[in-house]
Amino acid sequence: MPDCDYNCEACNIENCDSRISKAKLNSDSSIKHVVAVLSGKGGVGKSYVTSLIAVGLARRGYSVGIMDADITGPSIPKSFGLSGMLYSDGSHLLPAETTLGIKVVSSNLLLQNVEDPIIWRGPMLSSLVRQFYEDVYWGDLDYLLIDMPPGTGDITLTVFQLLPIDSLYIVTSPQDLVTLIVNKAINMSNQMNVPIKGIIENMSYISCPHCGERINLYGESDNTSLKEKVLTHIPLKSENAKKVDSGLVEQVVEHEIDGVIDDLVKE
Repeated sequence: MPDCDYNCEACNIENCDSRISKAKLNSDSSIKHVVAVLSGKGGVGKSYVTSLIAVGLARRGYSVGIMDADITGPSIPKSFGLSGMLYSDGSHLLPAETTLGIKVVSSNLLLQNVEDPIIWRGPMLSSLVRQFYEDVYWGDLDYLLIDMPPGTGDITLTVFQLLPIDSLYIVTSPQDLVTLIVNKAINMSNQMNVPIKGIIENMSYISCPHCGERINLYGESDNTSLKEKVLTHIPLKSENAKKVDSGLVEQVVEHEIDGVIDDLVKE
């Protein structure tokens, strides 16, 4: 519908093509909080930030799951060193578990060859997102993190409509072009009444290994329009990138994310 605000629950048009029913958890699972991590643009470290938040929560003793909703470009399994295929117990799809006990579902854990592309149209992608929420045995989770695909496309729309998102973090980097596109994601979230907790600026700077001087790779951060919403600035560290590439993201210690987690667990 041309004037659709995507708020299906308040809409009286029964035959609307955009109508979508909320996803419902299976009776063997319960989730206290659903937290989405979105980037308006690819390549800014959205999956890395998702992993850092999940690891930080798990270290504090919370039960955590990650739904990798970036169906065509999944990276969560590699970051955690997960491989092999998920299997079913006859009733539910069973998630993989990391060293810290974080439960993970991802399209890459459904493929015999992880380099095979998933060439699906929107309805099939949306259907898999629903299955990841409804048909997985999540058990009892304190937090389910949704690693979103970049942009404001079909899967993002589906997740916003389907899932009961409590909090949304938007990941950016200190570039004007990224800021422009991130504002699109912010405006979409506001239009769909998805509560934004704040913005996390990734790859914000590097520290000189010799003197510790802070070096702004992209110049001084000039996210003026976003400045009040930025919660933290995460540096770029080559040693952390190597750990992620080696499937050892759970060994990364990044104190710049601690304040974000402090704020999240207060609710």
